[in-house]
Amino acid sequence: MNTQKVVLASGNSGKLRELGRILEPLGVELVSQSEFDMPDVPEDGLSFVENAIIKARAASVHCGLPAIADDSGLEVDYLKGAPGIHSARYSGEGDLGNNTKLLSALEGVPDPQRTARFQCVLVYMRHGNDPTPVVCQGSWEGTILHEPRGERGFGYDPLFFVAEHNCSSAELPRDLKNAISHRAKASARLLDALA
Repeated sequence: MNTQKVVLASGNSGKLRELGRILEPLGVELVSQSEFDMPDVPEDGLSFVENAIIKARAASVHCGLPAIADDSGLEVDYLKGAPGIHSARYSGEGDLGNNTKLLSALEGVPDPQRTARFQCVLVYMRHGNDPTPVVCQGSWEGTILHEPRGERGFGYDPLFFVAEHNCSSAELPRDLKNAISHRAKASARLLDALA
């Protein structure tokens, strides 16, 4: 099987490594969009699916290659799905600011009403005009803690409690998190779809 180059619509080196390993058995060489001087694309969709499609299409058109993009975030039921597609820029002040704002929004809310989930949507586009992109979704259920716990991970991981492991996402060993997370589930579905 010939190696096929596919561009990842992200400059995130962690995502590149993680997805690159997953797609290796298919003979896919994943390259970062940053190798192509890709300009930033406004993520102005109203859903994770729309934003992932916007990013994948732009990368495919710009780079002239098939593209994979992901969009992911945290949905909190009590907050009617917020921060949702705005997860990364919820407070405008990075991870610490986002976590502080989330805790403030949930102040006084009892544990049974603090249910949440991480969502990940992965999109694969064969070319920039692909009318039927492959769309794969994964979600990971949890609840929001009252204070951060753990040193691993990033984003909302210190606040995301995983009941079946009795710890926060930031307390999970990296390999375990990478096997059970929303991104792991979406990636497994993408691997099946592309195989």
